[in-house]
Amino acid sequence: MTNVRLISTLTVAWVVAACGKDVGPVVPPALALDTLATGMSSPLYVTAPPGDRTRLFIVERTGTIRIIKNGVLEATPFLDITARVSAGAEQGILGMAFPPDYATSRYFLVYYVNPSIETVLSRFHVGSATADTALSGEDTLLTIPQLTGNHNGGMVAYGQDGYVYVSVGDGGCCGDPDGHGQDRTELLGSILRLGIGPTGPYQIPATNPWAGHATYRHELWNYGLRNPFRFSFDRQTGDMYIGDVGDNTREEIDVVPRTSVGGENLGWRIMEGRECFGGGTACNMNGLILPVWDYSHSQGCSVIGGFAYRGAAIPALRGTYFYLDFCAAWVETFRWSGGAVHERRRYTWFDSNEFPNSFGEDGEGELYITSESGSVFKIVPQTP
Repeated sequence: MTNVRLISTLTVAWVVAACGKDVGPVVPPALALDTLATGMSSPLYVTAPPGDRTRLFIVERTGTIRIIKNGVLEATPFLDITARVSAGAEQGILGMAFPPDYATSRYFLVYYVNPSIETVLSRFHVGSATADTALSGEDTLLTIPQLTGNHNGGMVAYGQDGYVYVSVGDGGCCGDPDGHGQDRTELLGSILRLGIGPTGPYQIPATNPWAGHATYRHELWNYGLRNPFRFSFDRQTGDMYIGDVGDNTREEIDVVPRTSVGGENLGWRIMEGRECFGGGTACNMNGLILPVWDYSHSQGCSVIGGFAYRGAAIPALRGTYFYLDFCAAWVETFRWSGGAVHERRRYTWFDSNEFPNSFGEDGEGELYITSESGSVFKIVPQTP
């Protein structure tokens, strides 16, 4: 390992809940960060094809996807679509995903913002599953006009059901003035569920909640989201964890269980976190799914959802969910069981000027963190 940040940077004494009350002493596992790369151009996500143990694919927001192969950052990008990308704040390449059958289907998905300020979901191909550069050519599958340059969502992932899930923000600005979060006649403020293969357009799964509805968008899986920049599936349980960025007061984590049939209303803009939007308790909460965890802006300003750890290197962490705050630069964890949050811990590995911006997961379930300062880190057990 190189340049390992040790457990000495961990907050051990007390973690303070969003309500301001102490939740008890923390006895942390021995963790550290291993620096894998520095000097990158706004790295924003880390992933790997299923079963690939030698490569990490790093999304650079500014328009390229790079490979770290056997611990070395390759000079030639895997994909370069810089000319097709608008790389302003909350824009650029935001996510990518490999299908479960990548070894034979030889395609992958990329989600980005184009110069017309539209979010684009596209399919690209490789000549072989071991190729370190993608083929030229792009199949544009979905284009979503955005009202402003922010709140673009950004995550694309395959669920255990084989379908593709895509997160889309509410279109930007403040307070969702056009009510997109609660409007099921368009795609904004939602997570979509699509059937995608190596060729052809996307398909609407017959089991989508509004697949046959006369006016609601058939692509919707759930709605009532502000900016679900990152969501993930627990690779063991199949539960979906969503980090939904708040407005002026609260940040939230939602959990949708694997048994879901879709259709959840996650509350925005009726709610912000577990409070009525604008304060108070007078809003109509009937039918809403409230977050499992939220926190106030006295503790941070922008939640970044992560992953439930399912790797082999740190057995004591299995099932532990990781998330962070972009502004406050802390990383927190909890376990979700029995309908409640348990064992919260906070790690302060980062300085405030580093701006950790996303998590990633490799083919074996080990976790990574990227930063706006240009670095990629791996979460590792602390060595003596």
